[in-house]
Amino acid sequence: MRYRFGEMIWTEIRDAAEAERVAVLPVATYEDHGPHLPVDTDVVLCTEICERAVARIASEAVLVPAVGHGYSPHHMDFHGTLTIAWDTFIRYVRDICCSLAHHGFTRVLIINGHGSNASPLDLSARLANVEYEGRILCAFASHWDLRQVKEVASDVRDSDFNGAAHAGEYETALYLALRPDLVRMSEAVDERSPLPPSFQIDLLQGTHPQGSAARLMPYWSSLTASGVMGDATKATVEKGERFLEAAIAGLIDLVRELRATPIPPRRDQHRQPPARNTSWT
Repeated sequence: MRYRFGEMIWTEIRDAAEAERVAVLPVATYEDHGPHLPVDTDVVLCTEICERAVARIASEAVLVPAVGHGYSPHHMDFHGTLTIAWDTFIRYVRDICCSLAHHGFTRVLIINGHGSNASPLDLSARLANVEYEGRILCAFASHWDLRQVKEVASDVRDSDFNGAAHAGEYETALYLALRPDLVRMSEAVDERSPLPPSFQIDLLQGTHPQGSAARLMPYWSSLTASGVMGDATKATVEKGERFLEAAIAGLIDLVRELRATPIPPRRDQHRQPPARNTSWT
C-alpha cells in the first residue's frame, strides 16, 4: 500500500481520505547546528521519524511532503539559515492543512522538527480547525515532546538540564543514528545558555526545574558562539537509535489516538434556539 502522498495517484488519495487515514505533515527548517552538524538537521530528523513511522502503519496514515522551510529569523547571524516570515509561514502551513481537508482528510497531524516553529504551527493547526468549523481535527506536536522520547531520555541521556536544547545530546545522537558520515564529532562542543533559569530550555525536559515557564528568545548569536546550546559531546549512535525508535513508536501511538478520536459536534449558541427559563412562565 502506498503511503507517500506525492507518489499516490489522485484516486488513491481520495480512497485514503475516505478510509480516514491520518495525514501526517512534517515541518522543520534549515539553520545552523553548531560546528559538527549540517544545516539540514531539523529536516532530516523530522522527516525520517515521520517516514519510518508512517511506513509501519501505511493503512492508517499518509505521509504528506515535508515543509522544509520554517521560522528562524533569530538564527540569521549564522550562515546557512533560511527563514520564512512568521505570517507567511503560518498561512502556508494552514493552507496545506486546509487543502487536505478539502480533499476529505478529517484528521491532520503536524509534526514539528524545529523549536521556534512551535508557536506558528500551533496557530496553523488552530486556524485550520476554525476554517473548517469543527469538521476536522488538525493537531500539532514536536517529536521531542512525544511521551516515549521523554521516557527513553530519562534512561539514556548523560547531560544535565540544557544539554539537549539545540544541536546538543538529543539532536546529535539522532543524526549519528541516521547519517553518521555527515557528523563531525571531533568538532562537537558543550555550550550552555547564559540566561537565568526561568529562560533556559531543554528539548527533553522543557523548562528549568528551578525557574518559571517563561519564554525569551533573543538573537541566537547573543546566546552561543558555536551555535550549539547543549552538550553535543555526550551523543552516541546507540543513544540515537534509542531516541529514534522511541520517536517512531510515539508517533505511531499519536496517529492512532488521533484517528480514534471522534470529532466533537460544534454547538454554536448563536444558531441554537434560546433556552427557555420555565421560572418566568
